[in-house]
Amino acid sequence: MLACSQSRNLAVDRFESQHNRPQLKQATARTSPFVLSTVTTAIVLSLAMSCSTSHANDKTPADTVIRGGRIVTVDRNFRIVDAMALHKGRVVAVGTNAEIDKWVGPSTRIFELRGRMVLPGLIDSHVHAGGASRYEADHEIPPMDRIADVLAYIRGRTQVVPKGEWITLRQVFITRLKEQRYPTRAELDSVAPDHPVAFRTGPDGSANSLALQENGIDKAFAAKHPDQVVVDAKTGEPTGVLRRAGSVLKTRPNSNRKQLTEAERDNRLVELLHDYNRWGLTGVIDRNCNPTVQAQYERLLRDKRLTVRVRLSRGLGTSGDQQAIIRRVATIADDPLYTEPHPRLRIIGVKVFEDGGMLTGSAYFRQPWGVSRIYGISDPRYRGMQYIDEKRLEMLVRACAQRGLAFTAHCQGDAAVEALVGVYDKINRELPIGKTRSTITHSSFMSKSAIASAAKLGIGVDLQPAWLYLDARTLVAQFGERRLEHFIPLKSLFEAGVIAGGGSDHMQKIGSLRSVNPYNPFLGMWVAATRSARWHEKPIHSEQALSRQQMIRFYTINNAWLMRSEDQVGSLEVGKYADFIVIDNNLLTCKAAEIRTTRVLATWLDGQLVHGNGTFQ
Repeated sequence: MLACSQSRNLAVDRFESQHNRPQLKQATARTSPFVLSTVTTAIVLSLAMSCSTSHANDKTPADTVIRGGRIVTVDRNFRIVDAMALHKGRVVAVGTNAEIDKWVGPSTRIFELRGRMVLPGLIDSHVHAGGASRYEADHEIPPMDRIADVLAYIRGRTQVVPKGEWITLRQVFITRLKEQRYPTRAELDSVAPDHPVAFRTGPDGSANSLALQENGIDKAFAAKHPDQVVVDAKTGEPTGVLRRAGSVLKTRPNSNRKQLTEAERDNRLVELLHDYNRWGLTGVIDRNCNPTVQAQYERLLRDKRLTVRVRLSRGLGTSGDQQAIIRRVATIADDPLYTEPHPRLRIIGVKVFEDGGMLTGSAYFRQPWGVSRIYGISDPRYRGMQYIDEKRLEMLVRACAQRGLAFTAHCQGDAAVEALVGVYDKINRELPIGKTRSTITHSSFMSKSAIASAAKLGIGVDLQPAWLYLDARTLVAQFGERRLEHFIPLKSLFEAGVIAGGGSDHMQKIGSLRSVNPYNPFLGMWVAATRSARWHEKPIHSEQALSRQQMIRFYTINNAWLMRSEDQVGSLEVGKYADFIVIDNNLLTCKAAEIRTTRVLATWLDGQLVHGNGTFQ
């Protein structure tokens, strides 16, 4: 039995040393960092599992025991046990209180759950933590539910920002305003006649007259760029609404904008990560991450301040010379965070943008959007905006697949989703696309045929359930109930065997519910289980609701798969990292309305408390 214990500890130590060894550069296939991690951890799991049941005679005690609760393992059988034992940051046993008590030694820390529920640490499949943490660095930005709130904020900024300088407001989505529309050019002029104003919402936006004038956006410009400049149907004059606004509307920072030092930026990111811990998050995927934010994460890792496991989808520009793009992909694949990943921080792939915004009127659909007062659409044939054609998309996917990188693209409309799935299918004939863990980001509207293709190809989907709660009222007004049959089709994805993970697309602010978008995972679970929408009287296609078990998998093991880490985290099984949370609610039996109000009493990462004090009060 001692030999068995020594083998288990040796395997754990070997795994840890390999993840910190500089000589792990692969000499052959680019997928080897992922394969090596999976194989090595499988050895650890196998050895640990073979030893765990016979620990009664093993004299190596656990350093921590958690007992007396309902521990939801989220293993294949969704077992619920009383207790678990931890050693060196990993789970070494799960079972009854009596079984786990055999792991207690003189120095073992014992935590009594008193019936509380334990879940694996929750994971968010889509955040932009660097930018979100900096967003309110110089002033707080209030919530805005009405056009009047937007105009009041801009009017207030005119008292602070010098005349002639830009006022920019980002990510106030029109789907979340009572009026369900953009502020007009005239409205923006009325509150800020002496400042250029940009109201940005996702890729699109609206602007006042000074902003249009500074960028040369007039009637003649609009005639040359009809896809991007929305005009008055009678006069041909720009209304102020712009598609893919960033490419035609160039803004400038105003002079009173606070410039943060490196230390201040890092401290704000740490503050956000601690709030993630507060709401049960122990892992995130940072989508479209840039080198500056990656460097932030690396500093936090070096300084032992990274309290969340982070996986990076690096942002990739897609315009210009194709060989230059391929070289950028190769540079990402050569990054040490890809070739020599750390358990807390690693690159998994790249992200691009295939279409516009569902919330802003530019997602790319098979059927026309329809003439819309909400989105300022006057062309009955308008289907949205496709940013990357299939030929270039194929080049991008192939360059990533050849290097083992997980590719993903922002795809909101069903036509964008089908374009990406079609390219994945074509590449799959040469390179197994499923092995790269490539995904579809958002996939807000997904047809039955696209779901079937995704299942066949083995690709994943990264979805944002809170959008159903916040935005479905406007989408129903625009498209009608029937067209929303394929909006965030969670049940269909689960039943087809597609790995779907829950994310927030957190872009701005610190605060789980005040943020844009809200990163409270229990709100996401509640929406996934109820299909409830704000300001709407009934659920949105309740046949697509998840079961309680599915909603938990949605934020745990499924997201671990998207992170390329399901062999390490996402469930509480022997050999995996001890990432878990204690909550005040039984999510399997509580009333549906109580799911969203769940509180996290303690969060553990690598067997160490990162939130709470262990009393579970």
